[in-house]
Amino acid sequence: MQTLPPCPECHSEYSWQDGDLFNCPECGHVWSGNTEATEALVVKDANGNLLADGDSVTVIKDLKVKGSSTPLKIGTRVKSIRLVEGDHNIDCKIDGFGPMKLKSEFVKKN
Repeated sequence: MQTLPPCPECHSEYSWQDGDLFNCPECGHVWSGNTEATEALVVKDANGNLLADGDSVTVIKDLKVKGSSTPLKIGTRVKSIRLVEGDHNIDCKIDGFGPMKLKSEFVKKN
């Protein structure tokens, strides 16, 4: 019988596997079996502070938004960010704009 890893969020032993992903029935966390890849992602804000999933950040520069006539203003607060790989390494949802990807060099951690 295969032993499944405990949940990295709540440490529950009741995890279950769905393809390449593991699921936790207690907290709802979903993670891949390759935990080294997710831990290797290091993202820093404009001031050099480390960012993590779920952090709140503030935009430090007016940003033009493709497809919109209004820019994203300086001081706009963004809650519950998600870190992703790529050039635009912050995935978020901004009130009034909707889902968006940002570069970490244009935000500071709250």
